Amino acid sequence: MFLAADAPPETPPHTGGLLLLIDGTAGLLTIAALGIALLLLLIIKVRLQPFVALLGVSIAVGLGAGLSVTELFGTVQKSAAVSMIETGMGGILGHVAIIIGLGTMLGAILEVSGGAEVLSTRLLNLFGEKRAPLAMGVTGVVFGIPVFFDVGIFVLAPIVYAAAKRSGKSVVLYAMPLLAGLSMTHAFLPPHPGPVAAAGLFGVDLGWVILMGIVVGVPSVIAAWVYAAWIGKRLFVEVPQDMVEAAAEAKAAVAAEQAASGTAPRERPVALGTVLAIIGTPLVLILLATFSSIALDPSTGRSVIEFFGHPFVALTIALLLAYYLLGLRRGWSRGSLERVSTASLKPVGNILLVVGAGGVFGAVLKGSGIADALADTFNDVGLPVILLAWLISVVLRVAQGSATVAIVTTAGIVVPLVEGHGYSQAHLALVIMAISAGSIFASHVNDGGFWMVAKYFGISERDTLKSWTVLETVLSVAGFVVAALLSLVI
Repeated sequence: MFLAADAPPETPPHTGGLLLLIDGTAGLLTIAALGIALLLLLIIKVRLQPFVALLGVSIAVGLGAGLSVTELFGTVQKSAAVSMIETGMGGILGHVAIIIGLGTMLGAILEVSGGAEVLSTRLLNLFGEKRAPLAMGVTGVVFGIPVFFDVGIFVLAPIVYAAAKRSGKSVVLYAMPLLAGLSMTHAFLPPHPGPVAAAGLFGVDLGWVILMGIVVGVPSVIAAWVYAAWIGKRLFVEVPQDMVEAAAEAKAAVAAEQAASGTAPRERPVALGTVLAIIGTPLVLILLATFSSIALDPSTGRSVIEFFGHPFVALTIALLLAYYLLGLRRGWSRGSLERVSTASLKPVGNILLVVGAGGVFGAVLKGSGIADALADTFNDVGLPVILLAWLISVVLRVAQGSATVAIVTTAGIVVPLVEGHGYSQAHLALVIMAISAGSIFASHVNDGGFWMVAKYFGISERDTLKSWTVLETVLSVAGFVVAALLSLVI
């Protein structure tokens, strides 16, 4: 709870705003519903800039839920008071901003050098033009196992751009299968934090979680791919113009420098092995670090592996490899590399602001007690445990946006409900799968992933709701149905 250190403990928190009219849980639920409805209205109908809409609605929801000005904004003077807005913004950007920056620059080098085109061409040739979206989906699943969702987007987005430009078809057709694969692995499979944390809370062996994650996740992602193929043919979205302009500016800068210096370009076609090595390096490093934290006891060797496998370090290493292998070794100057990197960062500012504002909205919903009120509403309604677990996770996900937070919070609520009932490890693993499925339901405007997808692939908010939000819902419902059916026989 974000209160000043000198606040008297007997002071009831969060009293004010609409809670003066509608007390308790009913008031919090009303505020949540009104806030989300207002946000959707401002963004979709009024066309207010999403960053401004998110920030304004976050403040309105906080005040309506009884948060004080000090809780929302902190104080002008130094004190123990913590600004919820600053915490929400900084909490998400502290991780995402660095990954976005490094991943964007890495993607730009792959794009400008032709590396992304080489990889997408090989995938298209391997699967065939008609099955190119499937190639993207398989790529998302394979790459999504060791890397976080956001890392996968920023590293693999140039492949989507290249495939869309090559075919002349909608970027949605290629982006959605890729995103479905990344989202499935993030929700259902260790070593991602949500399922690993839930396994610890339930006392379930990771082997069971991995097994059930595969059994539940594979049919779920196939169902999502079917929807992706359907919506991809009905929503035409060009490759984002700002990304195209950034790449064109970078290429022009390189050509101009070479012309001014009188240096004849000596670039050769990029080798596929080089591209795979650059992309694979952070994947392998992150995978090694993740599993070392599970399989190895604390030691110097484990610390070294975890250092090089941290996403920040792994992506930095990959970027430096790209600078050398795709740039310097092929005739680029250091100035060209700097210009390509700088040009690629120009479209990123809006992405960062919107993602950060989404973090603010989620922090306000959580800090005001709205997420807890939603969970309490479903806690004692007498439904089957696996259905209750999915519903609580769905509500928390819709309310505050974070899949990992929804998984961990729901697990904490559901664990007491299964204790003493003699459920097997396999059955408990299916309960975890239901929770994981609920955690990806209906990604919308309070989820940082929603804005990453919308802004990075140039999809309007309305079309992102039609494509990405529904895709996540299909993935969630399919995962729950598979888990629930298996729970009847396991």
